Amino acid sequence: MVWGHWKMEFLSVREFRASSRTIWKKLSHDGKMVITNNGKPTALLLDISSEDLEETLLALRQVKSMQLFNLMRAEAEKRGFLSEEEIEEEVQAARTEIENTTKQNS
Repeated sequence: MVWGHWKMEFLSVREFRASSRTIWKKLSHDGKMVITNNGKPTALLLDISSEDLEETLLALRQVKSMQLFNLMRAEAEKRGFLSEEEIEEEVQAARTEIENTTKQNS
Protein backbone atom coordinates (compact mmCIF):
# COMPACT_ATOMS: atom_id res chain seq x y z
CA MET A 1 0.00 0.00 0.00
CA VAL A 2 1.30 3.48 -0.82
CA TRP A 3 0.92 5.83 2.11
CA GLY A 4 1.97 9.43 1.60
CA HIS A 5 5.30 9.13 -0.22
CA TRP A 6 6.18 5.84 1.44
CA LYS A 7 5.31 2.40 0.27
CA MET A 8 4.10 0.74 3.45
CA GLU A 9 3.80 -2.95 4.19
CA PHE A 10 0.68 -3.72 6.25
CA LEU A 11 0.55 -6.94 8.26
CA SER A 12 -2.09 -8.26 10.59
CA VAL A 13 -1.23 -9.24 14.14
CA ARG A 14 -1.88 -12.83 13.13
CA GLU A 15 0.60 -12.61 10.22
CA PHE A 16 3.11 -10.95 12.52
CA ARG A 17 2.94 -13.81 15.02
CA ALA A 18 3.02 -16.53 12.37
CA SER A 19 5.96 -15.42 10.27
CA SER A 20 8.31 -13.31 12.35
CA ARG A 21 11.50 -14.47 10.58
CA THR A 22 10.18 -13.32 7.18
CA ILE A 23 8.96 -10.08 8.70
CA TRP A 24 12.37 -9.22 10.19
CA LYS A 25 13.96 -9.77 6.78
CA LYS A 26 11.38 -7.52 5.10
CA LEU A 27 11.78 -4.92 7.82
CA SER A 28 15.54 -4.76 7.36
CA HIS A 29 14.95 -4.33 3.61
CA ASP A 30 11.94 -1.95 3.60
CA GLY A 31 12.71 -0.11 6.84
CA LYS A 32 9.12 0.17 8.06
CA MET A 33 5.89 -1.81 8.48
CA VAL A 34 2.47 -1.24 9.95
CA ILE A 35 0.85 -3.88 12.14
CA THR A 36 -2.95 -3.97 12.02
CA ASN A 37 -5.49 -5.36 14.42
CA ASN A 38 -8.97 -5.96 13.00
CA GLY A 39 -7.94 -4.01 9.92
CA LYS A 40 -6.90 -0.90 11.85
CA PRO A 41 -3.30 0.28 12.19
CA THR A 42 -2.08 -0.28 15.75
CA ALA A 43 1.72 -0.32 15.61
CA LEU A 44 4.58 0.89 13.48
CA LEU A 45 7.77 -1.15 13.13
CA LEU A 46 10.91 0.74 12.18
CA ASP A 47 14.28 -0.69 11.30
CA ILE A 48 16.79 1.20 13.46
CA SER A 49 20.33 0.74 14.60
CA SER A 50 21.73 1.25 18.07
CA GLU A 51 23.51 4.35 16.75
CA ASP A 52 20.29 6.12 15.79
CA LEU A 53 18.00 4.86 18.57
CA GLU A 54 18.06 8.07 20.62
CA GLU A 55 17.61 10.28 17.55
CA THR A 56 14.69 8.16 16.35
CA LEU A 57 13.02 8.20 19.77
CA LEU A 58 13.43 11.98 19.95
CA ALA A 59 11.88 12.40 16.50
CA LEU A 60 8.94 10.18 17.47
CA ARG A 61 8.42 12.15 20.69
CA GLN A 62 8.42 15.38 18.69
CA VAL A 63 5.84 14.00 16.27
CA LYS A 64 3.61 12.81 19.11
CA SER A 65 3.94 16.23 20.78
CA MET A 66 2.96 17.98 17.56
CA GLN A 67 -0.04 15.66 17.18
CA LEU A 68 -1.13 16.50 20.73
CA PHE A 69 -0.61 20.22 20.10
CA ASN A 70 -2.73 20.03 16.94
CA LEU A 71 -5.46 18.16 18.83
CA MET A 72 -5.43 20.80 21.57
CA ARG A 73 -5.57 23.55 18.98
CA ALA A 74 -8.53 21.92 17.23
CA GLU A 75 -10.36 21.56 20.56
CA ALA A 76 -9.67 25.21 21.38
CA GLU A 77 -10.96 26.23 17.97
CA LYS A 78 -14.20 24.32 18.58
CA ARG A 79 -14.70 26.16 21.87
CA GLY A 80 -13.70 29.48 20.36
CA PHE A 81 -10.39 31.30 20.64
CA LEU A 82 -9.82 34.11 23.10
CA SER A 83 -9.58 37.58 21.61
CA GLU A 84 -6.43 39.66 22.07
CA GLU A 85 -8.27 41.71 24.70
CA GLU A 86 -9.36 38.59 26.61
CA ILE A 87 -5.81 37.26 26.58
CA GLU A 88 -4.49 40.57 27.88
CA GLU A 89 -7.14 40.58 30.63
CA GLU A 90 -6.15 37.03 31.66
CA VAL A 91 -2.46 37.96 31.72
CA GLN A 92 -3.15 41.11 33.74
CA ALA A 93 -5.34 39.17 36.23
CA ALA A 94 -2.57 36.60 36.71
CA ARG A 95 0.03 39.34 37.24
CA THR A 96 -2.22 41.08 39.77
CA GLU A 97 -2.74 37.81 41.64
CA ILE A 98 1.02 37.18 41.74
CA GLU A 99 1.67 40.73 42.97
CA ASN A 100 -0.97 40.39 45.70
CA THR A 101 0.42 37.01 46.81
CA THR A 102 3.95 38.45 46.87
CA LYS A 103 2.81 41.43 48.98
CA GLN A 104 0.95 39.17 51.41
CA ASN A 105 4.02 36.94 51.87
CA SER A 106 6.33 39.92 52.51
